[in-house]
Parts: sequence; C-alpha cells; structure tokens
Amino acid sequence: MLEVRNLSLAFDDLVLADNMNFCLQPGQTHVIIGPNGTGKSSLLKTLFGDIQPQRGEVVFAGQRLTKRTLNDWRKHFGYMPQDIRLDVGLSVLEVVLLGQLNALSLRLGDRLIEEALHALDQIGLLHLADRDVRTLSGGQCQMVLFAQALMRKPEILMLDEPVSALDLHFQQVLLDHLDQQTKQKHWVSLMILHDLNLAAQYADNLLVLKGGKLVAQGAPAEVLTPELVYEVYGVKADVQSDCMGVPFIRTQRSRVDDLAVYRGKRVVNEK
Repeated sequence: MLEVRNLSLAFDDLVLADNMNFCLQPGQTHVIIGPNGTGKSSLLKTLFGDIQPQRGEVVFAGQRLTKRTLNDWRKHFGYMPQDIRLDVGLSVLEVVLLGQLNALSLRLGDRLIEEALHALDQIGLLHLADRDVRTLSGGQCQMVLFAQALMRKPEILMLDEPVSALDLHFQQVLLDHLDQQTKQKHWVSLMILHDLNLAAQYADNLLVLKGGKLVAQGAPAEVLTPELVYEVYGVKADVQSDCMGVPFIRTQRSRVDDLAVYRGKRVVNEK
C-alpha cells in the first residue's frame, strides 16, 4: 500500500497540495483527474521523489521516502512522465531494454532481449523493434515508453497522461494491458487522465483534485456526478450509466444566449 500523509506542496503562491491524505491499494488502478494546473503531474513527481514537499510524508511497504532512501525507493517504480520526446539514436528494442538499465552489461543476455521483445509483442509493436525511435510518431513513442516502464517489473507503476497521443485502438490496448497486469501482478497503478469517460471505464479508484485539495475519492459510479463535474470543471454535463453500471459523461454545449460576457465583450447571437 502506498500512503500519502498530510502532504503539502506549493510553488510561491500556487498551492498544489494542501494537507493531502490518501492510500493506494495494490491490485487496483487509481486514476487522478482534475483541471489543468491543479498539481496532478507535480503530485506524481513528489511520489517519485523528484519534488520535495513542504510538509508530510509518503510511505510504501513501511518505508518512508527521504533523500537517504531515494535510490532504494525508486527501485519499486515504473514511471512514465508526460514528456514523450525520444531524441536519441537508439532502436525501439534498445529503448525498451533501458527499463532494465541496472541489469544491462556489455553483453546482453538472451533472457532480457526475450523479455523486451515480449513486452513489445504484448502491445502490438513487435514489428517496430529494429526501428530508430526518432522515426516514430508521438503515439508510437508513448507505447514504447509504456513497454519500457513494464520492463522495470514495478511494484508501483505511475503514468502521466499515457494515452494523450494515442488513437482509439492503442488507447484500449494500453489501458486493457495496464488493467490486466495490475490485477495479475498486484501492482499499485496510478495514472493521470483527462478523458473522464476513459477514467470511468478503467479506474478502480478515482482521485479528484482541485486547487490543491482532494475533493473526492472513490469508485467512478459514486464519484462522477453532474454536480462534481460542474464543481471541478465549471461545465454542465449529463451523467448516465451503461449496462455494466459504468458512468458515461456527456458535456452540454454552452448556448450563446446563456453567456452574458465572453472575454469582456457582450456576446451577440447573430442570425
């Protein structure tokens, strides 16, 4: 279990975490949602140890994150940041193998190569193993970095907007594989998503952030309501449930007649 206790984080006057508390259970996919600039990526970086909080602590399996424990702490993690640029002269296979950097030597063992090829095969990219990563699309790079994170054999897997560059097919491939592996291998999986419908489909536990506060947490069917969507995003929405009880969110387009002011000017509905 990954525990966040009384976490506070701020940059100048911008509060990104205000006395935040939550627990992430293994074997579950936890999804963070919330407006832009509310501290979602900074929270992941804090859990990884890239950012030092002003107050509070992060604990996993009885170990507390400190500067002294940082190197051992990161051995538990597979971390896929938001930046997907791969401007290096390496093949796809070589980039995936970097997920096992500590195990690499001058001569690569057959076992590691087989594991990397298997990771690519599972996400449908085996045919790209010999390609230079600089020739890949943004979506392909995103999938390669996902395979690299899997190669770390993590106990905690953190993904920052992992499907932002993916088409519908590869969104489903990545998220289905993540869900399956999380449950089979009992990972603590935590990711940031902007698409509320994807969050509703794949989250076992939603964490809703706004203004440095954890404003809601729980199963999507309990958390995602029209009231919450309006409170967090300022958007009116219809929330329905499918035959499996999974919420589906459809935002309501603002009518021009309802907008009194837009960027300081009167909006006129021209016929």
